[in-house]
Amino acid sequence: MNLLRSTLISFTCLLALAAPAQNPAAQPTPGSITAKAIARNQALDAVQLSPLAPGPTLAKVRAAKALSCGVDFEEVEYSTEDAHGNHSLFDLDLCKAISVAVLGPGAKAIIVPYRDEKDALKGLKLGEIDVLATASPNLANTAAGFGFSRPVFYDYQGFLVNKTLGIHSVKDLAGKKTCFIDGYEIATQIQGYMSRQSISWLPFPFQEEGEMEAAFMTNNCAAITADVSQLAFERIAFKSLARNFEILPDVVAKDPLAITYRLDDPQWALLMDWVPNALIQAEESGVTQSNVAAMSSDTKSASDPVIERLLGTHKGWGGFLSLDDAWAAHMIEAVGNYGELYERTLGSNSLMHLPRGSNDLWTHGGLMVAAPMR
Repeated sequence: MNLLRSTLISFTCLLALAAPAQNPAAQPTPGSITAKAIARNQALDAVQLSPLAPGPTLAKVRAAKALSCGVDFEEVEYSTEDAHGNHSLFDLDLCKAISVAVLGPGAKAIIVPYRDEKDALKGLKLGEIDVLATASPNLANTAAGFGFSRPVFYDYQGFLVNKTLGIHSVKDLAGKKTCFIDGYEIATQIQGYMSRQSISWLPFPFQEEGEMEAAFMTNNCAAITADVSQLAFERIAFKSLARNFEILPDVVAKDPLAITYRLDDPQWALLMDWVPNALIQAEESGVTQSNVAAMSSDTKSASDPVIERLLGTHKGWGGFLSLDDAWAAHMIEAVGNYGELYERTLGSNSLMHLPRGSNDLWTHGGLMVAAPMR
């Protein structure tokens, strides 16, 4: 009991020593604990607010006055290893956003096309490009030495069905043929999914895209399974009949995409991480391509610290990334916020017509949430 009392007394004394002075008029004397704490905090603030020195990739891009950005155009039937479809319009806008963030308005982006993700990652590793707009942040790619931003597009393996056949859910595929390209992951994942759902289905594998689409259009299979980016791209080819085909919301397997970079430059990695965060934060804060200029000078916006830091009206925050304070504002002026970019290239204002789903803001039930800019 005495030991407990002594411990409590010692702890109370320590709290009293660490507590701020009760007299607001009192000033800390040099050498006092309070003065030392203030000095230490000021020193820490000075370190934290110091601009980050540009890394080798940023220095190279600035010296070249252009960003070399890889885009995977997903050439049809070039590879069965990559299940994604052609999402190049989305990727091209990401390249534009990154180039403007790094180099400012009117920045030049040199687009380097690749036929599939494997070739694109090889080009990134060899230094052919400064950044790859998107690739799959899976275990194999991470272990191969690539770094990834937060997901920028939550792609997934799903189903494209013909509504005129009365198929409206995955349960309706029981006893019916489902077509797919016989690549390892697609086949493995659909087998596992159907088993988990206890659905007795008929696998109908193909080696060629054209043959599979012909079978689907002639009702020889009730559904196609692939990543929804691929399914939406295939649906475009159906032209006037496209309205008869629906992508079901059921998720066979996750297959997200993220901005991809080499791991040899931490400063560049940090910058690539914050490009999507800023685009998502802009949507959260109601900053759009059409109002960003007005909001940058609006007195109401000046009362919101998040918008101030995002648009660069609160000075010093760009220095954390070795960028101009208005880097995010320039980016939003060029491509809009995340929602605008998505809808224009993949969503309702595009030929793909993919719903937001998981790619919606967290406030709307999606997975898109920006890291706090503080």
